[in-house]
Amino acid sequence: MKFNIKKYGVGSLILILMFTASSCKKYLDEKDNSNFVKTNYFKTPAQAQTFVNGIYPQLHLFQNGDAYGEAPFITLELFSGHATSLGQSVNNGNVINQRTDAVNPGFEDVWKNSYNAIANANLALEQIPNVTMDDVTKKKLLGEVYFLRAFFYYHLVRLYGDVPLITKSVTVDSPDLYPTRTDYKQVYDQVISDLLAAEASGLPASDPAGRVSLGAVRTLLASVYLTTAGFPMQKTANYALAAAEAQKVLDGTYTLFTDYAFLHDNTHKNQGELIFQGQYLVGVATNAITQLTVPFNLPVGAYGDHLGAMIPTNGFFASYEAGDLRAQERQFYFSSYPQFGDPSKTIVFGEHCLYKFFHVESATGNGICDENWTFLRLPEAMLIYAEASNEVNGPTADAYAQVNAIRTRAHLAPLSGLSKDQFREAIWRERYHELAYENKAYFDIQRTHMVYNVANNTFGDAFSTANEQGVTMKQQYLLWPVPQREISTNKKLTQNTGW
Repeated sequence: MKFNIKKYGVGSLILILMFTASSCKKYLDEKDNSNFVKTNYFKTPAQAQTFVNGIYPQLHLFQNGDAYGEAPFITLELFSGHATSLGQSVNNGNVINQRTDAVNPGFEDVWKNSYNAIANANLALEQIPNVTMDDVTKKKLLGEVYFLRAFFYYHLVRLYGDVPLITKSVTVDSPDLYPTRTDYKQVYDQVISDLLAAEASGLPASDPAGRVSLGAVRTLLASVYLTTAGFPMQKTANYALAAAEAQKVLDGTYTLFTDYAFLHDNTHKNQGELIFQGQYLVGVATNAITQLTVPFNLPVGAYGDHLGAMIPTNGFFASYEAGDLRAQERQFYFSSYPQFGDPSKTIVFGEHCLYKFFHVESATGNGICDENWTFLRLPEAMLIYAEASNEVNGPTADAYAQVNAIRTRAHLAPLSGLSKDQFREAIWRERYHELAYENKAYFDIQRTHMVYNVANNTFGDAFSTANEQGVTMKQQYLLWPVPQREISTNKKLTQNTGW
């Protein structure tokens, strides 16, 4: 039930090409049957399209899991302190207790697979301009690639800090074959430049097939501006840019779902509030997310494994306001389910698990999950707008409207009459509760240096406030370590502080 992409290090970026069969037949329906060499490819529009198609499956890197319940998307949540792991993984336990090291395989997977995708994006940006094809289509293809390169660099720079910035294809005699690390501010400049290029490329406002859209570009760019306004850059002028970019997404193109179940079913993929997702399809690429997040060793679906690798803490679950629909049974969480094979019996878990990622189609079917993974959705754009505009102007009617639309859907009373500081914390809480376990919390800790103290529903200093598991974040854990294998291979790389 896992989809593992072949791994390559930065020192192996010579013409790395992924011609994976489509991750979604709606837009990745071509297979490459040729023997690729640089001289016989990028000759036709179809080849250019196929090459860009081959970059998209690299988005699966965060969901790559194993039999021990390890996956990068789980590692990100365990670092933020509001999840535990009931499975067999020693690495997950070490992450929870902040005693992991640079040989953790998840650190290497994200690094290598991200640079794999970047290598392909660099080659595409060099070669596609030379292909004879319709200018509108060519510009759109390049816009998709600019976004994808920015996407992977944005994750790399937040996770590892200074990372090698490589924007050209690499050959055996290239100085970038064994690169040095680049100052993180230059990496952010490149991410922003790429996203601005994508924004000007004529992409559609949305894309029901799951390709890069203008909405995805603008939401990611708003996130980048918000991040760079906080730690470590603290470029506070970017709050205004974040608000302006997020506001462009709030034009009605995307709409909030009326049912939280639509977040994780097959029918509503790439629709409604879902701005950008990693695509999965039975027979092409499957996703182990449900079996990773169901309760440990309890038969609640047709899966070969029930790994319990990411379970919300009781403290976090209890932090939702009374009456919050999201905390009610089979909304974002669930605590019981009919037994697979004998639905007359109900299995009681003993904890609250993530119904938010429960894929009913595969659980009640053949156990083959093709649930999409959501990277960006409308509530994040709404909350970015509210937070960023509050930093510039304090609470405004427009900012309240965005937060309160999310709260209204959750059956909560609207916010009003708050000071700037109170409104900031209210938005942060809403981010934690609405975007729970979507890989946002760890990055919020990085940019704010604050953690959500669920015991008293406030925010405390990240380096002196213990989480509900009694762990206080060490400053070294604001960044992941550069994978030890990369340092051993490339002597020009240095390690992050504390690792």
